[in-house]
Amino acid sequence: MVRQTEAAYDYHHLEHVKEQTKSGKTLWVVLLLTLFFTVVEIVGGILSNSLALLSDSAHMISDVVALGLSMAAIYLARRKPNAKFTFGYLRFEIIASFLNGLALCVIALGIFIEGVKRFIHPVEVEFGLMLTIASIGFVVNLVLTVILSRSHKEEENLNVQSALWHFIGDLLSSAGVIVAAVIIYFTGLLFFDPLISMIIGGIIFTGGAKILKESTGILMEAVPDKFDLEEIRAEIRKVEGVVDVHEMHLWAVSTDHYSLTAHLFIREDIQPFCIILAANEMLKEKYGITHSTLQMEHADIHPHGDYGKRFQHHRTREPIRQPLS
Repeated sequence: MVRQTEAAYDYHHLEHVKEQTKSGKTLWVVLLLTLFFTVVEIVGGILSNSLALLSDSAHMISDVVALGLSMAAIYLARRKPNAKFTFGYLRFEIIASFLNGLALCVIALGIFIEGVKRFIHPVEVEFGLMLTIASIGFVVNLVLTVILSRSHKEEENLNVQSALWHFIGDLLSSAGVIVAAVIIYFTGLLFFDPLISMIIGGIIFTGGAKILKESTGILMEAVPDKFDLEEIRAEIRKVEGVVDVHEMHLWAVSTDHYSLTAHLFIREDIQPFCIILAANEMLKEKYGITHSTLQMEHADIHPHGDYGKRFQHHRTREPIRQPLS
């Protein structure tokens, strides 16, 4: 029974979990406020017939979805690894970020298309209602953006960053609606409503594309931008006893959770355990990588085809002394 229990709960020296209590509480507050104001803005957009206001309300709907995904990711990230999900549930944070980024881009494209239509066929807008709701929206979005920004600084992750981008877009949208309302009131030029909407859409698309790029890189297990793989390879080579580093991979399971694997050709006169210890210490102290798997190899035994042949006669730098008989 003891052996079965140990097998079921594999030992991990690095817990693949994230405790984000501050982010969780913050997102609950932001979600409730966002949900309330979304209803207000949709009603106001329909009554005022303002595309700028409706585009902002559409973005607010995406915020509710984004916050829901972000909250689900935070709660899932607390769950410990198991026999099936050995890395835990941290990757859901990245999936949520990817979906949020995709939603931002789709909404931005929708705003742009509708803006083109209104350029061709201008629509009258209700100035007073448009300005009132936009002004309330600006204050609400400013407060929510500040709250999320502080939370992001305390517990930085891509998931909260993607939610923050939604609210930065909302803040800009509200400011844009106010500008459009004032210009339309003084000039009567209705095209400023779709024009401002399209500018807002461009900003939202930029933020969404940035989140998409970063989350896609993690999902594709690309080397994180903060690391130089060849530099790390060179540093591992400097560890005494290491002859060569190959089959090397470095990826992010989630933001700030990195994993590294590598095969090392080593000298026979150095204890493999000493090499592993030295390499792991270097990776931790110099790069903050605490989850690494290093496989010790000899070129004569496992040369990896033609690749290892050049290392077969250079496994030791000193002759091995035979024990006295």
